[in-house]
Amino acid sequence: MPKISTMDSFQITKGDFIELNKLMKLLTWVNSGGEAKMFIKNGEVTINDTVATEIRKKLRSGDVVSFGESKVTIE
Repeated sequence: MPKISTMDSFQITKGDFIELNKLMKLLTWVNSGGEAKMFIKNGEVTINDTVATEIRKKLRSGDVVSFGESKVTIE
């Protein structure tokens, strides 16, 4: 079961992107990269209302990521 995060935006601080699996760990939606991989492979994560298929998908400003009841916009 996904953890619930009250965060509704995430500011990229280094570079111009963040990888999906790293974002999920930073937001504490998952406990590990392996757990992130499992949820992504099971089709439980969406990016811009499309099911995510790439574990290390590069997320950029404007992307919206959803997982369970949580949703975050990349800024």
